[in-house]
Amino acid sequence: MSKTAKWVIGIVIGFGVLFVISFFLMFFWALSSAEKEETVSGSGERVAIVELKETIIFSEEIVRQLKKYRENNSIRAIVLRIESPGGGVAATQEIYEEVKKTRNSGKPVIVSMGSVAASGAYYVSCGATRIVANPGTLTGSIGVIMQFINFDKLMKMIGVDETTVKTGKYKDSGSPFRKLTNEEKKYFSDLINDVHNQFVDVVATERNVNREQVLKYADGRVFTGKQALKLGLIDTLGTLEDAINIAAEIGGIKGKPSIVKERKKKNMLDILFGEEAKTSFKYLFDYLLAEPSLQYKFEFQN
Repeated sequence: MSKTAKWVIGIVIGFGVLFVISFFLMFFWALSSAEKEETVSGSGERVAIVELKETIIFSEEIVRQLKKYRENNSIRAIVLRIESPGGGVAATQEIYEEVKKTRNSGKPVIVSMGSVAASGAYYVSCGATRIVANPGTLTGSIGVIMQFINFDKLMKMIGVDETTVKTGKYKDSGSPFRKLTNEEKKYFSDLINDVHNQFVDVVATERNVNREQVLKYADGRVFTGKQALKLGLIDTLGTLEDAINIAAEIGGIKGKPSIVKERKKKNMLDILFGEEAKTSFKYLFDYLLAEPSLQYKFEFQN
């Protein structure tokens, strides 16, 4: 066996070990994340804070919290705090629909954007009653991305063959074991364009902006909060505290509101690794499990 083949096999084994470690860590992380407790600070009428953090992969948890607070009559308004580059198209759309449903029920939903609330995270924001961003928030990124990993050259180097039996010419489109054909590139481009148009339609409708105007900046670019305000993508500049005050005002609360928020109970993983390490493992796990999928996601390349 050549040195190159040994080196490549070593890399593959290394990734396998990382995958196994990440799998077990994320398994225990998932179990520990299920246990929640609700905290209340203050004594006034209540504003709930729901946090949408990191990449949007699943919708269930955010949808659950929004529904919970929408149906709770003691909650006068909801602040959706967003710190996310976006994520999966379907999960994004499900959260957006729940935000819009809550808004249309008469309960105000105020989005507070943190450092990043781009692409799918901006899509979600469009369903809110009001959007508040910091001047330096990165938002926008109206676009769609779909990425593929190709192992074709790697497999040839190590002498591994792959055989596929399929029922139609598009059944294995996007396979990591071969390059895309021109027909497949056209096929995926059509999918992406359709989903992109859905994004543009939502922005045009929710922000009350002409569709042709939206198309001028719906090319994946991100904007600062200050730029987004000029473009009509957000409603006002402000902090999380400003968003809470706006929520209280629209919700008819007089005086300082009390804040209701769910948080995860601390467990052994928190003590051993801390939140930052767990987040890093989560990103690694997501990357290793990644499959080609449509994404409303801001990708920062350095």
